[in-house]
Order: sequence, then C-alpha cells, then structure tokens
Amino acid sequence: MNVKRIFGTILTILGIVGLIYAGYGFMQHSNDTRGLVVAGVIGLIFFVSGIGLIRNTKDEA
Repeated sequence: MNVKRIFGTILTILGIVGLIYAGYGFMQHSNDTRGLVVAGVIGLIFFVSGIGLIRNTKDEA
C-alpha cells in the first residue's frame, strides 16, 4: 500500500470538491466572493499537487 499515492488521491479529491464549490458559488452569484476565490485557489493547489504526487510516484511490485 503506497502512502504517497493514497495521499495524492485524497488531495486530488479535495481539490475537485473545492473547485466545484467555488464554481457553484460563482454561478449562483454569491456575495462571498473572497471566500469563493480562496476556496478555488486552495482547491486548485490541492488538485495540482495531488495529480503531481500520483504521476511521480513509482509503482512497487
């Protein structure tokens, strides 16, 4: 069980949730723009770092 790959998957899922939350808030014209921008940026950071962990982790036989 590779801990880096599992952590990368968790980060990727959290990033997707953050991006969906921010996108949904923007589409609903929410008044909390600053909070949505923060959620979107953090979601993007989590998503990119999770994908990077998954891609750069070598499979062990």
